[in-house]
Amino acid sequence: MNRFTTSRGDLDLTRFPEDPRDPFRAWDAADEYLLRHLDGIDGAPADLSGTVVVLGDRWGALVTALAGHRPVQITDSLLTQEATRANLARNRPDAEGVRLLTTRDEPPGRIDVLLVRVPKSLALLEDQLHRLAPGVHPGTLVVGTGMVTEIHTSTLRLFEQIIGPTKTSLAAKKARLIFCTPDPGLTPGPGPWPHSYALPDGVGAASGLTVVNHAGIFCADRLDVGTRLFLRHLPHRRGRERVVDLGCGNGVLGLAAALDNAAAEVVFVDESHQALASAEATWRANVSSPAEFLAADGMSAVPDGTVDLVLNNPPFHTHRATTDATAWRMFTGSRTALRRGGELWVVGNRHLGYHVKLRRLFGNCQVVASDPKFVVLRAVKR
Repeated sequence: MNRFTTSRGDLDLTRFPEDPRDPFRAWDAADEYLLRHLDGIDGAPADLSGTVVVLGDRWGALVTALAGHRPVQITDSLLTQEATRANLARNRPDAEGVRLLTTRDEPPGRIDVLLVRVPKSLALLEDQLHRLAPGVHPGTLVVGTGMVTEIHTSTLRLFEQIIGPTKTSLAAKKARLIFCTPDPGLTPGPGPWPHSYALPDGVGAASGLTVVNHAGIFCADRLDVGTRLFLRHLPHRRGRERVVDLGCGNGVLGLAAALDNAAAEVVFVDESHQALASAEATWRANVSSPAEFLAADGMSAVPDGTVDLVLNNPPFHTHRATTDATAWRMFTGSRTALRRGGELWVVGNRHLGYHVKLRRLFGNCQVVASDPKFVVLRAVKR
């Protein structure tokens, strides 16, 4: 837990899931800079009396600080939502009217203040600005924030093209603000997402099938190299079994498993709402049978001892923090959810050393396939 000092009081904030060993803060200089701007460091305090929308809040620092103004949070991340709930309960237990929406929910019809924490994905920013633009009016205050390394010419161009004239502030503590003036004469048209493409030949049962990607999904315009290797070496299994595509992204691994074994019951799990929407769209485009789609932190929503096979391409970052904490939670959760004799199959960069973690956790780990960059691993619950 770390303390964030603001003009609205000191806030004790944590990321989610809470871990006393977590070295990363739940706020940064970009959050601080935006709040100071709203307080009036550059002039008069901002009028926050209307509908305040906060897009892309990382761990709820902005929404918690502004809770008295009943903000609407819009995020792709379930982890962000859970962190926000916990931080509100800890610091603003009496706050009322705060709404937590996902990027797939219908946004407010009128937006008087739009605060944008610039996301890592430029595509996600583009998609969300298109979705929010109809609610913006000439009097809307639009302010973005991010670290200097997160704000590029392409970032400003999106604000210009979709909302209106845009400029930036001077940097402070390596953070910068974006000021955008809504132009009612702009006609940006519909957003370009989702994207679809056909899988290449030579990747097993899913060869040639359609994959659907909503904005913000990893490798949204092509099949990434690690997944390509994984698809060529997926286990060939038969009979009724429960398969989990963990950290599913666009769902191509779960789709391939289902096509190879028509008796499989497939569950898609991801903490990204955009990913789950992509996986569901990919599934519907190719398969008529039912599947389950769960927004969850790792395997937390899957009952213990109910799974036969887990397929996992774990991320090694959360927002911009590079860490193996997410992969470790996925591995430990998978072991708990697997039946005895069940298997966890993982693809990852060779240098990440996942085989060490899997041997420590499962007592075994087999290298199924490898190339100069990636490795496919298999661990069995004994």
